Amino acid sequence: MERSAQGFAGTGIPGAGPRVPAQPRAAGRDPDRGMSAPAAGGRISGPDGGAAAVRGEHTHSETPFPRPRPVVQRSSVRGQILDALRTALVTGELKPGEVYSAPALGERFGVSATPVREAMQQLALEGAVEVVPNRGFRVIVRGTRELTELAEVRALIEVPVMLRLARTVPAERWTELRPVAEATVRAAASGCRATYAEADRAFHRAVLALCGNGQLVSVAEDLHRRSQWPLVGGPVSHGRADLMADATQHLTLLEALGAGDVDVVQALVREHCAGPR
Repeated sequence: MERSAQGFAGTGIPGAGPRVPAQPRAAGRDPDRGMSAPAAGGRISGPDGGAAAVRGEHTHSETPFPRPRPVVQRSSVRGQILDALRTALVTGELKPGEVYSAPALGERFGVSATPVREAMQQLALEGAVEVVPNRGFRVIVRGTRELTELAEVRALIEVPVMLRLARTVPAERWTELRPVAEATVRAAASGCRATYAEADRAFHRAVLALCGNGQLVSVAEDLHRRSQWPLVGGPVSHGRADLMADATQHLTLLEALGAGDVDVVQALVREHCAGPR
Protein backbone atom coordinates (compact mmCIF):
# COMPACT_ATOMS: atom_id res chain seq x y z
CA MET A 1 0.00 0.00 0.00
CA GLU A 2 1.28 3.43 -0.84
CA ARG A 3 2.35 5.58 2.04
CA SER A 4 1.02 9.13 2.13
CA ALA A 5 2.60 12.04 3.97
CA GLN A 6 0.97 12.82 7.29
CA GLY A 7 1.30 15.99 9.29
CA PHE A 8 4.32 17.60 7.62
CA ALA A 9 5.12 20.50 9.93
CA GLY A 10 5.39 23.80 8.09
CA THR A 11 5.08 22.19 4.67
CA GLY A 12 1.61 23.30 3.63
CA ILE A 13 -0.30 20.23 4.79
CA PRO A 14 -3.80 21.07 6.08
CA GLY A 15 -3.80 21.33 9.84
CA ALA A 16 -0.05 21.90 9.99
CA GLY A 17 0.33 25.45 8.72
CA PRO A 18 -0.41 27.45 5.57
CA ARG A 19 -1.34 25.44 2.52
CA VAL A 20 0.58 25.71 -0.71
CA PRO A 21 -2.02 27.40 -2.92
CA ALA A 22 -3.74 25.36 -5.55
CA GLN A 23 -3.18 26.67 -9.05
CA PRO A 24 -5.95 28.96 -10.29
CA ARG A 25 -7.21 28.14 -13.73
CA ALA A 26 -7.26 30.91 -16.29
CA ALA A 27 -9.76 30.52 -19.13
CA GLY A 28 -8.47 28.18 -21.83
CA ARG A 29 -5.29 27.47 -19.89
CA ASP A 30 -3.93 24.14 -18.73
CA PRO A 31 -2.19 24.83 -15.39
CA ASP A 32 -0.11 21.65 -15.53
CA ARG A 33 1.34 22.47 -18.94
CA GLY A 34 1.61 26.25 -18.75
CA MET A 35 0.06 26.46 -22.27
CA SER A 36 -3.18 27.65 -23.75
CA ALA A 37 -5.71 25.00 -24.66
CA PRO A 38 -5.71 23.75 -28.27
CA ALA A 39 -7.49 26.07 -30.70
CA ALA A 40 -9.98 24.80 -33.23
CA GLY A 41 -7.20 24.02 -35.67
CA GLY A 42 -5.50 21.78 -33.13
CA ARG A 43 -2.47 24.01 -32.55
CA ILE A 44 -1.13 24.76 -29.09
CA SER A 45 0.29 28.19 -28.32
CA GLY A 46 2.51 29.02 -25.36
CA PRO A 47 1.86 31.99 -23.05
CA ASP A 48 3.56 34.35 -25.52
CA GLY A 49 1.78 32.92 -28.53
CA GLY A 50 5.11 31.90 -30.06
CA ALA A 51 5.22 28.12 -29.58
CA ALA A 52 4.01 27.47 -33.12
CA ALA A 53 6.74 29.67 -34.53
CA VAL A 54 9.34 27.71 -32.58
CA ARG A 55 8.08 24.55 -34.29
CA GLY A 56 8.46 26.21 -37.70
CA GLU A 57 4.74 26.68 -38.36
CA HIS A 58 3.41 29.74 -40.22
CA THR A 59 1.80 32.11 -37.78
CA HIS A 60 1.50 35.36 -39.76
CA SER A 61 -2.21 34.78 -40.44
CA GLU A 62 -3.09 33.77 -36.90
CA THR A 63 -4.25 36.06 -34.13
CA PRO A 64 -2.00 35.48 -31.08
CA PHE A 65 -3.71 34.42 -27.92
CA PRO A 66 -3.85 37.29 -25.43
CA ARG A 67 -1.43 37.06 -22.52
CA PRO A 68 -3.36 35.69 -19.53
CA ARG A 69 -3.73 37.70 -16.38
CA PRO A 70 -1.02 36.99 -13.77
CA VAL A 71 -1.59 33.72 -11.93
CA VAL A 72 0.56 31.40 -9.85
CA GLN A 73 2.57 29.58 -12.49
CA ARG A 74 3.31 25.89 -12.35
CA SER A 75 7.00 26.57 -11.81
CA SER A 76 6.15 28.62 -8.72
CA VAL A 77 3.97 25.87 -7.26
CA ARG A 78 6.59 23.26 -8.12
CA GLY A 79 9.22 25.34 -6.32
CA GLN A 80 7.04 25.64 -3.22
CA ILE A 81 6.37 21.91 -3.21
CA LEU A 82 10.07 21.17 -3.72
CA ASP A 83 11.00 23.40 -0.77
CA ALA A 84 8.35 21.75 1.39
CA LEU A 85 9.53 18.25 0.48
CA ARG A 86 13.16 19.17 1.14
CA THR A 87 12.14 20.46 4.57
CA ALA A 88 10.30 17.22 5.27
CA LEU A 89 13.42 15.28 4.24
CA VAL A 90 15.73 17.30 6.49
CA THR A 91 13.44 16.95 9.52
CA GLY A 92 12.89 13.24 8.91
CA GLU A 93 9.15 13.61 8.34
CA LEU A 94 9.64 11.90 5.00
CA LYS A 95 11.03 8.69 6.43
CA PRO A 96 13.87 6.71 4.82
CA GLY A 97 12.61 3.55 3.18
CA GLU A 98 8.98 4.70 2.95
CA VAL A 99 7.14 5.06 -0.38
CA TYR A 100 5.08 8.19 -1.06
CA SER A 101 2.79 8.66 -4.06
CA ALA A 102 2.46 11.94 -5.97
CA PRO A 103 -1.39 11.87 -5.93
CA ALA A 104 -1.51 11.33 -2.15
CA LEU A 105 1.02 14.08 -1.48
CA GLY A 106 -0.78 16.36 -3.93
CA GLU A 107 -4.00 15.85 -1.98
CA ARG A 108 -2.30 16.89 1.24
CA PHE A 109 -0.72 19.95 -0.39
CA GLY A 110 -3.94 20.96 -2.13
CA VAL A 111 -2.43 20.76 -5.63
CA SER A 112 -2.53 18.32 -8.52
CA ALA A 113 -0.12 15.40 -8.66
CA THR A 114 1.87 17.01 -11.50
CA PRO A 115 3.96 19.57 -9.55
CA VAL A 116 4.51 17.01 -6.78
CA ARG A 117 5.71 14.44 -9.29
CA GLU A 118 8.05 17.00 -10.90
CA ALA A 119 9.44 17.98 -7.49
CA MET A 120 9.98 14.33 -6.60
CA GLN A 121 11.76 13.76 -9.92
CA GLN A 122 14.12 16.61 -9.02
CA LEU A 123 14.75 14.98 -5.65
CA ALA A 124 15.48 11.73 -7.48
CA LEU A 125 18.15 13.55 -9.51
CA GLU A 126 19.59 14.83 -6.23
CA GLY A 127 19.72 11.30 -4.83
CA ALA A 128 17.12 11.84 -2.10
CA VAL A 129 14.48 9.47 -3.46
CA GLU A 130 14.17 6.72 -6.03
CA VAL A 131 11.32 5.95 -8.41
CA VAL A 132 9.19 2.92 -7.58
CA PRO A 133 7.25 2.03 -10.77
CA ASN A 134 3.47 2.21 -10.38
CA ARG A 135 3.76 3.17 -6.71
CA GLY A 136 5.58 6.46 -6.25
CA PHE A 137 8.90 7.48 -4.74
CA ARG A 138 10.90 5.79 -1.99
CA VAL A 139 13.07 7.90 0.32
CA ILE A 140 16.65 6.66 0.05
CA VAL A 141 18.01 4.77 3.05
CA ARG A 142 21.44 6.14 3.93
CA GLY A 143 24.03 5.10 6.47
CA THR A 144 27.05 6.61 8.20
CA ARG A 145 29.39 5.50 5.41
CA GLU A 146 27.63 7.69 2.85
CA LEU A 147 27.74 10.70 5.19
CA THR A 148 31.45 10.09 5.78
CA GLU A 149 32.06 9.96 2.03
CA LEU A 150 30.11 13.18 1.49
CA ALA A 151 32.12 14.92 4.23
CA GLU A 152 35.35 13.79 2.56
CA VAL A 153 34.31 15.09 -0.86
CA ARG A 154 33.10 18.39 0.62
CA ALA A 155 36.44 18.86 2.34
CA LEU A 156 38.31 18.11 -0.90
CA ILE A 157 36.41 20.98 -2.54
CA GLU A 158 36.06 23.52 0.26
CA VAL A 159 39.43 23.28 2.01
CA PRO A 160 41.67 24.35 -0.93
CA VAL A 161 39.21 27.05 -1.99
CA MET A 162 39.00 28.57 1.47
CA LEU A 163 42.77 28.40 1.90
CA ARG A 164 43.15 30.37 -1.32
CA LEU A 165 40.51 32.86 -0.20
CA ALA A 166 42.27 33.29 3.15
CA ARG A 167 45.40 34.35 1.30
CA THR A 168 43.77 36.64 -1.25
CA VAL A 169 40.55 38.19 0.09
CA PRO A 170 40.90 41.43 2.10
CA ALA A 171 39.88 41.32 5.75
CA GLU A 172 37.04 43.80 5.24
CA ARG A 173 35.26 41.40 2.87
CA TRP A 174 35.09 38.81 5.64
CA THR A 175 33.67 41.43 7.99
CA GLU A 176 30.87 42.02 5.49
CA LEU A 177 29.90 38.35 5.78
CA ARG A 178 29.52 38.44 9.55
CA PRO A 179 25.73 39.08 9.40
CA VAL A 180 25.36 35.89 7.34
CA ALA A 181 27.26 33.94 9.98
CA GLU A 182 25.22 35.52 12.77
CA ALA A 183 22.06 34.48 10.94
CA THR A 184 23.16 30.85 11.27
CA VAL A 185 23.52 31.31 15.04
CA ARG A 186 19.98 32.67 15.28
CA ALA A 187 18.71 29.79 13.15
CA ALA A 188 20.49 27.29 15.39
CA ALA A 189 19.01 28.92 18.48
CA SER A 190 15.52 28.24 17.09
CA GLY A 191 16.22 24.54 17.36
CA CYS A 192 14.60 23.96 13.94
CA ARG A 193 16.82 21.70 11.89
CA ALA A 194 15.29 22.79 8.57
CA THR A 195 15.75 26.49 9.38
CA TYR A 196 19.36 25.90 10.35
CA ALA A 197 20.05 23.78 7.26
CA GLU A 198 19.00 26.65 4.99
CA ALA A 199 21.05 29.24 6.91
CA ASP A 200 24.07 26.91 6.98
CA ARG A 201 24.02 26.48 3.21
CA ALA A 202 23.56 30.24 2.73
CA PHE A 203 26.73 30.92 4.74
CA HIS A 204 28.86 28.42 2.84
CA ARG A 205 27.43 29.66 -0.46
CA ALA A 206 28.35 33.26 0.41
CA VAL A 207 31.90 32.31 1.37
CA LEU A 208 32.58 30.08 -1.64
CA ALA A 209 31.04 32.64 -4.01
CA LEU A 210 34.10 34.84 -3.39
CA CYS A 211 36.14 32.41 -5.51
CA GLY A 212 34.17 33.54 -8.57
CA ASN A 213 33.48 30.00 -9.79
CA GLY A 214 29.73 29.49 -10.10
CA GLN A 215 30.07 25.82 -11.10
CA LEU A 216 32.09 25.08 -7.99
CA VAL A 217 29.54 26.84 -5.76
CA SER A 218 26.71 24.84 -7.35
CA VAL A 219 28.47 21.49 -6.90
CA ALA A 220 29.46 22.32 -3.32
CA GLU A 221 25.89 23.28 -2.42
CA ASP A 222 24.51 20.07 -3.89
CA LEU A 223 26.93 18.04 -1.76
CA HIS A 224 26.10 20.15 1.27
CA ARG A 225 22.36 19.61 0.80
CA ARG A 226 22.85 15.85 0.47
CA SER A 227 24.88 15.80 3.69
CA GLN A 228 21.98 17.41 5.57
CA TRP A 229 19.52 14.57 4.98
CA PRO A 230 19.07 12.38 8.06
CA LEU A 231 20.21 8.81 8.51
CA VAL A 232 17.83 5.87 8.44
CA GLY A 233 15.70 5.64 11.58
CA GLY A 234 13.61 8.80 11.33
CA PRO A 235 14.27 12.23 12.87
CA VAL A 236 17.85 13.02 13.81
CA SER A 237 19.07 13.31 17.39
CA HIS A 238 21.07 16.53 17.01
CA GLY A 239 19.55 19.12 19.32
CA ARG A 240 19.86 22.87 19.74
CA ALA A 241 23.25 22.58 21.48
CA ASP A 242 24.74 20.65 18.53
CA LEU A 243 23.40 23.17 16.05
CA MET A 244 24.70 26.08 18.14
CA ALA A 245 28.19 24.55 18.27
CA ASP A 246 28.14 24.08 14.50
CA ALA A 247 26.92 27.65 13.89
CA THR A 248 29.53 29.14 16.23
CA GLN A 249 32.22 27.61 14.02
CA HIS A 250 31.07 29.94 11.24
CA LEU A 251 32.04 32.98 13.32
CA THR A 252 35.39 31.41 14.25
CA LEU A 253 36.03 30.53 10.61
CA LEU A 254 35.36 34.11 9.50
CA GLU A 255 37.88 35.40 12.05
CA ALA A 256 40.51 32.93 10.82
CA LEU A 257 39.82 33.82 7.18
CA GLY A 258 40.10 37.53 7.95
CA ALA A 259 43.39 36.97 9.77
CA GLY A 260 44.74 34.81 6.95
CA ASP A 261 45.43 31.99 9.42
CA VAL A 262 45.50 29.09 6.95
CA ASP A 263 46.27 26.42 9.57
CA VAL A 264 43.16 27.28 11.59
CA VAL A 265 41.07 27.61 8.43
CA GLN A 266 42.10 24.15 7.24
CA ALA A 267 41.37 22.52 10.60
CA LEU A 268 38.02 24.28 10.99
CA VAL A 269 36.74 23.47 7.50
CA ARG A 270 37.62 19.78 7.82
CA GLU A 271 35.93 19.56 11.20
CA HIS A 272 32.94 21.57 10.05
CA CYS A 273 32.29 19.39 7.01
CA ALA A 274 32.06 16.38 9.31
CA GLY A 275 29.93 18.17 11.92
CA PRO A 276 26.16 17.98 12.60
CA ARG A 277 24.28 17.50 9.35
